[in-house]
Amino acid sequence: MKKTQIIATFVAAAIGTTLIGAGSVFADGTFRTLDEIKESGTINIGVFSDKSPFGYVDENGDYQGYDVYLAERLGEDLGVEINYVSTEAASRIEYLQTGKVDIILANFTVTPERAEEVDFALPYMNVALGVVSPDDAVVESLDDLGEEDQVIVISGTTAETYLVKNYPDIHLQKYDAYAEAKTALENGNAAAWANDNTEVIAFAIENEGFTVGIPSLGSADTIAPAVTKGNESLLDWLNEEIVALGEEQFFHADYEATLLDTYGADYEDTLVVEGGAVAAAETETE
Repeated sequence: MKKTQIIATFVAAAIGTTLIGAGSVFADGTFRTLDEIKESGTINIGVFSDKSPFGYVDENGDYQGYDVYLAERLGEDLGVEINYVSTEAASRIEYLQTGKVDIILANFTVTPERAEEVDFALPYMNVALGVVSPDDAVVESLDDLGEEDQVIVISGTTAETYLVKNYPDIHLQKYDAYAEAKTALENGNAAAWANDNTEVIAFAIENEGFTVGIPSLGSADTIAPAVTKGNESLLDWLNEEIVALGEEQFFHADYEATLLDTYGADYEDTLVVEGGAVAAAETETE
């Protein structure tokens, strides 16, 4: 596992630029091209640091997880070192637009709204929304929530967007960090937590006393890498890389190395997308 590298950042106000590593990123959001990344010898990748098993920091201070496993391979195939940049859900688009990162690999769900602000590569995972709640008061339908009940969401996630649009009367308890959201649910501060179903399923498996009463909410979506809008050279390389990795069943290997202990083998073919090809499937929605 490559260690996180500390890259010096200099602000050059006179010309309005910020230098990250050896590549130039302008204050207006101009990106580093694929060639500039290669020339610099370092790629900046945004990942979660508190969302196990997808992106987290282990006891040795190293980044681990499903997204990180992919990031390591991207760095290897590009022939560059990786500078991991810890991000929160609400910061993912901003980090791309301001040039803080070259790629976001932070469990980023593809939506039409987000696609207007960033460019998504081919997907590598399937996802839907889910809702987890305490065993003694399992929420099986959002319509069953009381007037005073609150639902936890992470700011900037598709769960927040979905509930605001479709259930505007539900009181949302918003957090920036996954650790804070989990603690709030464990402490009984809300009736339920809505998030990616992969996340809430993992939470229920790892924490006795909680049940995923709504395993699929809304439409079926995908997770994909994202780059700054207009960065065609990096986007094209990513798409070619994802297709090539699919030919060797890389993402199944990634699942087995990072997610199998949490979800077991039954979820593998449901969650994994190989080579960017999403199989047609019906998703039960509420």
